[in-house]
Parts: sequence; structure tokens; C-alpha cells
Amino acid sequence: MNEGLEINKYAPSFSTEAFHNGEVKKIGLTNYRGRWVVLFFYPADFTFVCPTELGDLADNYDALRELNAEILSVSTDTTFVHKAWHDNSETIRKIGFPMLADPTGKICKLYNTYISDEGLSLRGTFIIDPDGILKAFEIHDNNIGRSTKELIRKIKAAQFVRENGGEVCPVNWEPGSDTLKPGLDLVGKI
Repeated sequence: MNEGLEINKYAPSFSTEAFHNGEVKKIGLTNYRGRWVVLFFYPADFTFVCPTELGDLADNYDALRELNAEILSVSTDTTFVHKAWHDNSETIRKIGFPMLADPTGKICKLYNTYISDEGLSLRGTFIIDPDGILKAFEIHDNNIGRSTKELIRKIKAAQFVRENGGEVCPVNWEPGSDTLKPGLDLVGKI
């Protein structure tokens, strides 16, 4: 376990190869400073729940980019496997974001998603702000798919809080909804 993984601290840095736009490229987390980053860990290519999640991210990629957010999907597959999946799956062919290769599990270990008995990753989603600070994450069982709609809501909430210091987003907050300004005047009144 990486004991240094904490909210409001720098996200662990890494550099690896990725399959992106038909090419293999070297990508590092620091390449995305100034943008929001979503690290989207998933177990493996050519599986069942994974293409539903990645396909939904691909369908919402433009909306995420409008939020100045980049998706970096990560699995323990190689770039060659990512390319083969891309070439053989209509769903995966839609992906415009980088698909990072982590065959040794190094990045998965940095983010505590690695399943050592299987050599795979748990489903993990990490939201990193433009300064490289970890703002939110979730890790859960591989049988449970994630919600892109909720991911977008979380990014919008993190952006709102960043831009409006002192205000916080309550449960189910959506842009335009009421926020709260913590203070003694609210104690016991919510």
C-alpha cells in the first residue's frame, strides 16, 4: 500500500507508454498540469464491464474536455493489447483519450488499486486538480460499474469549490444549486 496517497496532497507522479490516436506515446502525469485529470483504472481489456465504462467515457469525452478535464484510462495491459482491443471493438474504437499501459502494475500500486494475486487493477477513479493535487477518489469491487454522470458532477463540484473558496457543495449538488458557507451561524440549522 502507498501510504502517501492522500486527499489534498500531490497525486503520485508517473510516466508510461500509452495507446492514443493510433500511436504509442510516452505520457506522464506532469504533462497535464494546468488541466483536471481523471485517472480511470480498470481490470483488463477484452472483458465485460470495462467496455461499458470506457464506452460511456468516450461518449462523454467532449463534455469532460469542456470542463478542462483529461481522461487517462489505466490497466495492466500493454499498449499492444490496447491497440488490438481498439481494432476489434466498435465500442473501444470510439475512445479518444489515452489508454495507459501498466503491465508491471507500478502505477496501480502507486494508487492502491493493484490486486497482486491477479495482476489486475481494481476499479478506481481519481480526480486530480490542475496543480496535481488529489481531490477525490473511489475504489471498489470489479463487479460494480461506475457512473460517468456522477464523475462529471464531482468534477464540477471540485471546480466550483476551487473557484469559490469558502463555499462547499452539499449532497447531490449540481451547478446552479445552493451551496453552503460553513460558519457558526449554520451549526444546528441544517
